[in-house]
Amino acid sequence: QVQLVESGGGLVQPGGSLRLSCAASGNIFSISTMGWYRQAPGKQRELVATITSGGSTNYADSVKGRFTIFRDNAKNTVYLQMNRLKPEDTAVYYCNAYVATFDRILSPKNYWGQGTQVTVSS
Repeated sequence: QVQLVESGGGLVQPGGSLRLSCAASGNIFSISTMGWYRQAPGKQRELVATITSGGSTNYADSVKGRFTIFRDNAKNTVYLQMNRLKPEDTAVYYCNAYVATFDRILSPKNYWGQGTQVTVSS
């Protein structure tokens, strides 16, 4: 019923920048929190950043000051601007959204994108 499609991953040198995008589509009534998570090989998935529908943000300590999350509510899209990238930022990045659909207005659910690879290497 809801699809999250990420784009913008790729290979970048240390110190470089990338912008990830995630567009939600489907039977959407409303979206509250949207966010980005990442999973490196052999590690658990971890929170990168979240943003509420009102614009309140939360960041992992490891990305504060380097990454910025923002969203376009009219387009149901969330972005992650990543600057000063480091090799340890290498991971698959997943988009997440807490969505109420028209048939589940009072029972929103978490949805995940398929993931996009970000590799930081020289």
